[in-house]
Amino acid sequence: MVPTLPPGDHTDPAMKGLQLRVRTKSGGTSRTWLLRYRWRDEWVRIVLGQAHTDPARGMSLADARERALELRKAIDEGIDPRRARPKRRQMPAPLPGSAAIATKGGRHTVDYLVSEFVERYLRPHRKDPGYAEALLAKNVLPEWRGRDARTISPPEVIELLDKITDRGSPVSANRTAALLGQLFKFGIHRRIVVTTPVQLLFLPGGKEKPRERVLTDVELKTFLKDPKDATRFDRLAHIITLLLLTGQRRGELALTRWSDIDFKAKTWTIPDANAKGGRGHVLPLCDWAIEELCSLKAEAEGSAWVLPAKDQRQALDPKQLTRGVAKCQQRFNKRGIEAFTLHDLRRTCRTGLARLGVETHVAERVLNHVQPGIVGVYDRFEYFEQKRAALEKWAAHLNSLRA
Repeated sequence: MVPTLPPGDHTDPAMKGLQLRVRTKSGGTSRTWLLRYRWRDEWVRIVLGQAHTDPARGMSLADARERALELRKAIDEGIDPRRARPKRRQMPAPLPGSAAIATKGGRHTVDYLVSEFVERYLRPHRKDPGYAEALLAKNVLPEWRGRDARTISPPEVIELLDKITDRGSPVSANRTAALLGQLFKFGIHRRIVVTTPVQLLFLPGGKEKPRERVLTDVELKTFLKDPKDATRFDRLAHIITLLLLTGQRRGELALTRWSDIDFKAKTWTIPDANAKGGRGHVLPLCDWAIEELCSLKAEAEGSAWVLPAKDQRQALDPKQLTRGVAKCQQRFNKRGIEAFTLHDLRRTCRTGLARLGVETHVAERVLNHVQPGIVGVYDRFEYFEQKRAALEKWAAHLNSLRA
């Protein structure tokens, strides 16, 4: 019957809204299955597929009826079929405001879910939400923009993560997988979705090998002999040396104000707001570290920040420090210093403390690591003098290398 119908729109009497559109063209006759339905006082038609008796070449009447029935059920659940399938072409775009998205596409779209997640969860609860926002903008929205979040299926999640892995970014795939899990849990909490499609049994990018890079004494000696020659920039030379002497994180230094430094008591107070895990501490400083800070203060030119941005009223973005080290890598290589990151300096400090015989619980407190188990719960002693002795010993070792 279907192949013999004349040109025009023909409604299936057995399935509400299912239509066959027959058109005569120069190249022959086309037959297309459509679903006509009413959505928010507006009549809508969407294409289901090309009609053909051969399943390999198109959609049969039975297949069209089955697909129409599925979409009818989605309509009854409040899901617009136009947003229940991927678009043929997706274009990346910046994250817009959630109010605008809700007005444009409804509160169940992936766009709305992402925007609400960013505004109500990422930005209030993460010190640096920029990385997560970038992952969503680069990996998630271009694939699912405009989709009804309730229609995302587990296979689609795996397909998205496989694309990231296949382009050579396994770590990014793992981070995106974790972020998607949080995104859909947030969606359940906010009643945007009913369940989560993130049902992964394995890391999509595989198990990540932890970094083990520790600078050798030979490399440290080469750098400390003339830090400015190795970096070209006074400030970066002071920063690397200071992080090496203290074992602290780049972000903690970037967010430090001069009011956190007590030059007379020789201490650096890292407040809870700046510390990883939200638990700050007071770090004793050796004379060498004080010298580096004095040099940084001269370069800060009156700013309240130890490391001001170009706008002296703002703190430097920690990522700028990472980029600065990367730009100097060729100079490091020429001097026999292999590639390293600022976090490798922290590991170098910790390893050096162990080599010098500093007790484990003291060395861990220098790095402000939370103590495991019952010790972390009940031992609230700050070990300040022990930390000072440990860092003085480490500074003496580094001083012997540069001497």
